[in-house]
Amino acid sequence: MFRVSRDVYDGMVRLAVDEYPLEACGLVAGPPDADGTAGDDGSAWYPCRNAAESARVYTIDPKDHLRAELDADDHDLAINAVVHSHTHTEAFPSPTDVASAPDPDWHYVIVSLKNETPDVKSYRIVDGEIAPESFEIT
Repeated sequence: MFRVSRDVYDGMVRLAVDEYPLEACGLVAGPPDADGTAGDDGSAWYPCRNAAESARVYTIDPKDHLRAELDADDHDLAINAVVHSHTHTEAFPSPTDVASAPDPDWHYVIVSLKNETPDVKSYRIVDGEIAPESFEIT
């Protein structure tokens, strides 16, 4: 299960809507688990520029990624999720999303704008396998 604060959730959805018709992207951070790995709670939202400037793919701007990592470190948090939007398809990872999933400990959150109301879903992607997970707003 991946849990995010209301502020993080609102930020993810707002960015997806604001960046439409391009895909939006960002990172989420939260307290790390006791072993130092990414945890299951998202308390900080880092909107990022989609360097691909595309309606079909996203690339998190490296400067934004570094900014998020440094800020998370400063607040004793760890990046634990990547978020992006799908402008015309369901909230399910595409083959491109699966191929570019960088960290098996991360949560992969997709905000679909296919319908009038944004649909947000979270997944784990490990060794090319997609596992849907519960998503909760705290």
